[in-house]
Amino acid sequence: MREEEALELIRRPYVTEKTFLMIERENTLTFIVDDRANKAMVKEAVEKLYGVKVKSVRTARTPQGKKAYVKLEEGYSAIDLASRMRLV
Repeated sequence: MREEEALELIRRPYVTEKTFLMIERENTLTFIVDDRANKAMVKEAVEKLYGVKVKSVRTARTPQGKKAYVKLEEGYSAIDLASRMRLV
């Protein structure tokens, strides 16, 4: 996957009080993604864009768009990544 494709797939991070707690407690980040994205595509895009290893991806369709909950492998910190992305 090229970086341009990854950027089109991952639209933006999604941060609310609840998702911030997920960052802290579950090592999980939430993104709004393209409606056609599947879990494997999201995993590959996040690993490519942010240089982390993804443990699992869950998706859900919501009024805000398709959300992807991305849990990072141990050894990778969602809080550190959120800081690099300037979310916190």
